[in-house]
Amino acid sequence: MSKYQAKDIQVLEGLEPVRRRPGMYIGSTDINGLHHLITEIIDNSVDEALAGYANNVWIFIHNDGFITVIDNGRGIPIERHPTVKKSALEVAMTYLHAGGKFGDGSYKVSGGLHGVGASAVNALSEKMRVEVKRGGLYSQDYKIGKPTTDVVQPPKSDLAEKPREIWDKLNSGTATYFLPDKKIFSTISPDYKQLEKQIRERSYLVAGLFFHVYDERSQIEKNFYFDGGIKSLVEDLNRNKQGLHFPIFIKKDMQNVGVEVALQYNDSYTETVESFANVINTIEGGTHLTGFRMALTRAINDYAKKIGAVKSTEDNLTGEDVREGLTAVVAIKMNSEKLEFEGQTKAKLGNAEIQPLVLTVVKEGLETFFEENPSDARRIIEKTLIAAQARLAAKAAKEAVIRKGALEGLTLPGKLADCQEKDPSLSEIYIVEGDSAGGSAKQGRDRKFQAILPLGGKILNTERARLDKIIQFEEIKDLIIALGAGISDTFNLEKIRYHRIILMTDADVDGEHIRTLLLTFFFRYMIQVIEKGYLYIAQPPLYKINKGKEVFYAYTDLEKESLLKEGAAVKPSDKVSGDVEASASKKRSYSIQRYKGLGEMNPEQLWETTMNPKNRILKKVAIEDAAVADEIFNMLMGEEVPPRKKFIQTHARYATLDV
Repeated sequence: MSKYQAKDIQVLEGLEPVRRRPGMYIGSTDINGLHHLITEIIDNSVDEALAGYANNVWIFIHNDGFITVIDNGRGIPIERHPTVKKSALEVAMTYLHAGGKFGDGSYKVSGGLHGVGASAVNALSEKMRVEVKRGGLYSQDYKIGKPTTDVVQPPKSDLAEKPREIWDKLNSGTATYFLPDKKIFSTISPDYKQLEKQIRERSYLVAGLFFHVYDERSQIEKNFYFDGGIKSLVEDLNRNKQGLHFPIFIKKDMQNVGVEVALQYNDSYTETVESFANVINTIEGGTHLTGFRMALTRAINDYAKKIGAVKSTEDNLTGEDVREGLTAVVAIKMNSEKLEFEGQTKAKLGNAEIQPLVLTVVKEGLETFFEENPSDARRIIEKTLIAAQARLAAKAAKEAVIRKGALEGLTLPGKLADCQEKDPSLSEIYIVEGDSAGGSAKQGRDRKFQAILPLGGKILNTERARLDKIIQFEEIKDLIIALGAGISDTFNLEKIRYHRIILMTDADVDGEHIRTLLLTFFFRYMIQVIEKGYLYIAQPPLYKINKGKEVFYAYTDLEKESLLKEGAAVKPSDKVSGDVEASASKKRSYSIQRYKGLGEMNPEQLWETTMNPKNRILKKVAIEDAAVADEIFNMLMGEEVPPRKKFIQTHARYATLDV
C-alpha cells in the first residue's frame, strides 16, 4: 500500500458555493448535471484504478433514487487530518477542493472535478453515506453536505442488500451511497443508456478495469471490460463500416505525459474522432486533438511524396482529405494538477504544451507503421487521394453553381417563395414535400416572415454520395442556395438566411423517408444548423374531426381518442376525403378524416394547424450524442446492408403500421 495518508488531503475552502451555484460545478441541474454527479463518484474509483490499486467498480441504480458506487481500492484515509483536526474522510467529503489529487499526494493521474467531486456530490445530495474498508470498517453519514454522525466503526455495513453482498466480500475499498437532492435537480432518475455510454467509455480508457452495472428499475445487469483499450473503442465505432486495415495503435510516454492514439480508415466519407484527457471526454477537442490532426496530415503527405503519389507541395493533401473516412481516438494522461480546461465542465483541453507532444508521438508512430505496413499505407494514401479529387470536383461544382446563378440572374432558386423579412432571426423557411403541398403552403403562409421551398420528391441519399455529386443534385442545390450559407467546409453559419428551418413532410412512409434523407443531409453537411438549434420538424395534424358545424384537429391518436370520449358517432354517409372511421352514438354525429398528405389540406387549414405560430407544434432537432447519431445514420442510410437488416428485424415488432 502506497503512502496515501491523512496529510495528503489538502484543504482550500468550504461547500456553500456549490449549492448556491451548482451549475458552476457540475454544468447544469438537468439530467446531464445528474449524470455528472454520478460520474464524479465513479471517477474517484477510476482514479484508484489509474493509480494501480483497484480493478473493479460496481454501480447500482436503486428504485428509490439512491445510487451506490463501490470499488476495491485502498479506501479513503480515515486518520485525523493534521491541519483541520478532523478525520480525513470527513475533510474529503465536506471541504471543497479537498482531496488526494492536490500537491504531491497520492494521485498523479485523475479525472473528476479537480478534487471537488466527492464534496460537490455531498453538497448536492439529500442524503449520503460513505463506508470505508481500511484495516477495519468505518462510516460517516451526511445531509446536504454536512455530517450527521462522526466517523465511526459500525458493527456491520448499512448498504442496501445487493451492494452489501459484494461489499462484505472485499478487504479494502470505498462504498458511497447517496440520494441526489430533488430540490436541486429537475430529475433524480438517471437515463440508463446515457450513463452506460459514460461507463463504457471509461472501460475502454482504463484497460483491465471491470465495471459492473445494476439497474434495479429495469433489472438490467451489465459488465464492461476491454483488454484492447482505445483500440477496442475504434473497432466499436467502426462496427457498421468496412475498415480498410486493422486499427493502428500508437502509445508513448513523453515528458510525463502518456499519449495513446488508435485510428482506422473505413469506406465512408465522414470523420469520427473522440478525444479524452485523464478519462474525461473532451467533446470540443483541444490541443491534443489539434496535435493529432497536424501529425496525421504531415505524416501522410510525407509518405505520399516518398512513394511518388504526390509530386509537389502544391499538390499536398489537405486536412480535409486525410480525415475522410477516418475513425480515431486520442487520449492523453498527465498529472491532474497540470490539466487545463476551457470551462469548468472540461469540454476542451487547453494545455498548449500538449499539442507538440502529441504531434511528435503520432507522427513518429505513423511513420513507423507506414514503413512496416506498406500495403496498408498505400490503401490509406489511395483513400486520401480519392478524397482530394472529390474535393476539387466539389469545388468546381460549387463554382459552377454560383456562376450559373449569377449568369441567369437567379441568386435564389425559382421554386423558392421568399419572405419579405431580411433579418434571419425573424425569418423561417418551410422545406415542403411535393409541389401540391408547396402550393398550399405558399398560399397559406404569412409572407412577411415565412419562406417556402417545395421539394419535388425524394432527394439524394447524401450518406452514400460524395460532395461533388451532392452539389449537382438539383433539389439539394436549390436548398443550399436558398439557405445562403454554403456547404461542408465552406459553410458559414453567420450567412444563414433563416434561423428556423422547418421540415414539413407527409405523415406516411414516404414522408418519413424524405425527412430522414433531409436529416442525413443536415447532419453530414450542415451540422452547425442542428448544433445552433435552427432545425425543426413540423407536426401537421393526423386527424380532422367534424362535430356538426365544429371542426377539431388531433395531432396524435391519444388526442383523437380524447375528443371521441366527449361523445359522437360517425355515419359512413358522412365520409369526406381521406380515410374515415365509423362508430355509433345516440348523442350526435361526427366524421373523422385521417390526413395522409399535406396536399389534403387547403391553404387555410395548413396555416391554422401547422404554420401559425400561435397554434403549431414544432419539434427542435438536437444532437444528444454525436457518436450515436453517426452510428445510426451510417446504419440506416449507409452501404452496409446486414446492420440495417438486423436493426429492422430487432425493432419490427415495435413499429406502428398505418396501412
